[in-house]
Amino acid sequence: MAEKVEIYTKWGCPYCVAAKSLLDKKGVAYEEHDVTMGGPKKKKMQERVPGARTVPQVIVAGKPLGGFDDISALDSKGELDPILGL
Repeated sequence: MAEKVEIYTKWGCPYCVAAKSLLDKKGVAYEEHDVTMGGPKKKKMQERVPGARTVPQVIVAGKPLGGFDDISALDSKGELDPILGL
């Protein structure tokens, strides 16, 4: 069964677009949290991913995976699909 996937993004962020594209290519549904304007959603992201200063931040089953470079590296090693429950 597929795990719950969340992604924190900002408008106009090319890495956010790339991360969503990778997830879309895999057919993974995700919940997107737009933190462009900061506020409570950005605060929540920082609580869930301490030290996070950049987007995207990808969280799978409550576990932070990092940004696009991180999930892309996991994918190239064949480690992303098992994490996603694919």
